Amino acid sequence: MGYLAYFERVIYAYLINKNSHLSFWHGEPEVNEKASLTELGEYYMPFLYKANYQGPFDEKGIPILDYKGKVGKQYNPIAIAQYGLGHYNLYKRTSNDKYFNIFLKQANWLVEHLETNLKGLHVWNHHFDWEYRDPLKSPWYSALSQGQGISVLARAFKETQQKEYLGAAQKAFESFKYDIFEGGVKYTDKNGYIWFEEAIVTPPTHILNGFLWSLWGIYDYYLLTKEKEAEELFEKSIETLKENLRLYDNGFWSLYEFSGTKLKMIASSFYHSLHIIQLRVMYKLTKEKLFNNYANKWNEYRRKILNRNLALIYKAIFKLLYY
Repeated sequence: MGYLAYFERVIYAYLINKNSHLSFWHGEPEVNEKASLTELGEYYMPFLYKANYQGPFDEKGIPILDYKGKVGKQYNPIAIAQYGLGHYNLYKRTSNDKYFNIFLKQANWLVEHLETNLKGLHVWNHHFDWEYRDPLKSPWYSALSQGQGISVLARAFKETQQKEYLGAAQKAFESFKYDIFEGGVKYTDKNGYIWFEEAIVTPPTHILNGFLWSLWGIYDYYLLTKEKEAEELFEKSIETLKENLRLYDNGFWSLYEFSGTKLKMIASSFYHSLHIIQLRVMYKLTKEKLFNNYANKWNEYRRKILNRNLALIYKAIFKLLYY
């Protein structure tokens, strides 16, 4: 069952061997106060703990995540993008070419591994199966990897002016224009709100952190190209977030997604903290006070021991019952 595989990965990561995929993802989220909001510069989160990842790596210096169990060691385009963005931030802070070269290695991997899906759109595929509400079968792609890959390539082009980075970013951006049923990563709900899906399943689950990170890729693409369509997609997505953010608040914690199950799927402690940071970034990018208000509200939830314990128990029950 899916939850057995989940708990196996948790035990490996935190009790037996910390050098696993969870040790890459679960650092302390932070707002990058040095990030520019009006031009391409440092990324919106520092990702310094991502840059400090201890491996494994392949022979070209590309990080590989060890998922343990049946999944094993795999390339993950999201992790590669985040590893690259962490090194880009270090480069901008230090002007040390060592960090820039590591960043470019990740950008080059993204250029080389942009693949065409069954609908003819260019995506970064995950070449392993993943347990989810509806299992994600290899190869699968995601709005999250599309957005963060674009964020890397936009900065690589800005720094080098090499056209292969711009070309790959343009190809990847096309996925945001098309519906999930057309090979893209976009979904328009019955109220006309536009979502970008981290996990492409039917019905969609609207994973919050993936939606927000994908928006930063769209925003970066707009900063790079000034394309009107990118600006419009970002603005429409902001309306989606404004009108639906309240639905992610269950009264004592934030939801991870709209799971469609009787018991709602709340965020883990890590993802709850990530939501807070992401909303603070969204406030900086848009000046929409609603986003900062929810960040403050969810931070208050996190400060209360009762809420944290309730969230932990609730999350465990959900995992046992569902996925």
